Amino acid sequence: MSMNRHLVLIHGAWQGGWAFDAWLPCLHARGWHAHALDLPGNGWGAPGPASLVAYVDHVVAKVESVGERVVLVGHSGGGLIATAVAERIPRKIQCLVYLAGMMLPSGLTYAELLRQAACDHPGQDLRGIGPHLAWTPDRRFSYVPEAAALSFFLQDCEEGAARRAASLLRPQAEAGRAISVEWTAERAGQVPRVYVEALQDRSIPLVMQRCMQALVPGAHRVELDCGHVPQLANPEELTLQLAAALATVPATTRT
Repeated sequence: MSMNRHLVLIHGAWQGGWAFDAWLPCLHARGWHAHALDLPGNGWGAPGPASLVAYVDHVVAKVESVGERVVLVGHSGGGLIATAVAERIPRKIQCLVYLAGMMLPSGLTYAELLRQAACDHPGQDLRGIGPHLAWTPDRRFSYVPEAAALSFFLQDCEEGAARRAASLLRPQAEAGRAISVEWTAERAGQVPRVYVEALQDRSIPLVMQRCMQALVPGAHRVELDCGHVPQLANPEELTLQLAAALATVPATTRT
């Protein structure tokens, strides 16, 4: 990737733009302009109801303000938002990067994919963080207890950094988490993709990451021997591997 130097970073559930703090110095050192967003309604960004539409509107506004095509990085559930943004403005996205992210077929939720995978992989517990969440009485919001965050998200991160990250997690509205994205081969499907696997991921297990890549084929694969948060567990290696992958991305797309 030699022509444009902007990366827009989309966090996953329960998180904020802070989720990329440890990675930003590595990106800036390589000359990239990295924009870590706070999605609205998630405890760190603008107040208001969380929803796919609100998320996409927020990211699209940022991409358009950059003034040139960007690499769009979606971590974890942020992958769904990245896909939806690419469907909305495909010509403004140079590449989609799914960072241990949800890269799903059009119209499918991750919960539906989990149910399908459970049938294909009997005896394996692929649910990740799901059974360990806590809920508000009306079940409109979930939150991640510290012990669960440390075990399922941050098990391979430095202890102090892991505890800081766990302390910054906020309740997540189901309206912004239990979502599916409608996308087409003619728009989002034309944007080049990179999938960054986290081989030791306990939240989105490798089986699930590989399942998504099989269902939505064509992404360039990068493998990192770490847990669910590569940008905290090993930001230097992530930067090197991603730089190599992005160097192969064409300067133009067919959109």
